[in-house]
Amino acid sequence: MKRQGRRTLVIAGLLTESCVSFPVLSALEEGYDVRVVADVCSGLTPASHEASLRRLEQAGAVMTSWLQFLLEMQRDWTRHDSYEAARAIVVDHGGGYGIGLDYARDMIHPA
Repeated sequence: MKRQGRRTLVIAGLLTESCVSFPVLSALEEGYDVRVVADVCSGLTPASHEASLRRLEQAGAVMTSWLQFLLEMQRDWTRHDSYEAARAIVVDHGGGYGIGLDYARDMIHPA
């Protein structure tokens, strides 16, 4: 990361209390901007997971969700190079939003 000059890390994982918290806190100490994809992390209990997320946020990490992160990476639905891959993920895993995307596509560009 240092050699490539990257300053933003995106972190998620199991056991929010340690396997997510320790690298996030270390990265923040080293001056990295850190995004924690909170809804793809998990703790021993819902309460301990939430407490860990609050601790990381207080330390300076930015919380996000998987969908928010994907949409920020896609940013613009006219980016054709990544449109189909991003759309497919949202359709398969995005609940009502995915259904809406599918519907809008079918109505705007029917086969």
